[in-house]
Amino acid sequence: MKIIVFGATGGVGQFVVKQGLETGFEITAFVRTPAKLAISHENLTVIQGDAFNQAEVTAAIAGQDAVVSCLGSSRGMKKSTELQEMTKNIVVGMQEQNVERIVYIASAGVHNELTGISGKLIKALLKNTLSDHRAAVEYIKSYKLNYTIVRPMSLTNHDFTGKYREATTNVPSKSSSIPRADVAHFILKALADSNYVNTSIAVAT
Repeated sequence: MKIIVFGATGGVGQFVVKQGLETGFEITAFVRTPAKLAISHENLTVIQGDAFNQAEVTAAIAGQDAVVSCLGSSRGMKKSTELQEMTKNIVVGMQEQNVERIVYIASAGVHNELTGISGKLIKALLKNTLSDHRAAVEYIKSYKLNYTIVRPMSLTNHDFTGKYREATTNVPSKSSSIPRADVAHFILKALADSNYVNTSIAVAT
């Protein structure tokens, strides 16, 4: 399978690239700064570009079987529309290049599914980020793409476990975090399994 990874130099994105290459994917990494991607492989193509540039995004998507978005906002927790703007460019590019499959990394809480005191605190803290993710997700759904929305709990740099849990509604119980390497593993698994098409999955260890 040929996939393009947006946000390939990010915490999760780098694991998607590394694990994907190890398991036989042909990967195009769309990055702003290629030097940040310290990976080389015969099945890796690196394209330097800006996800805010529609023409560059559309050209990069040509010939791909699927898109993975690991994009984050440069605005941190401040109010922003960056995620939805970049996602719109990706979706338009997919339409123009006839690519239908996308896996988009959002965050737990994007569907207002976090409950309890801790859930309310997290949603308040991430209010702006969740709002931006929510708009991006709705845009993806409005175009009838074959999507998987990934909703990880708090991301960590702990070692890969391969023992994470999944939930289609709410989030896995008694869980608060997941290693970035495990999120990448789930993304690649979802790409290879049609049962994850048009689903929104929370993941946590």
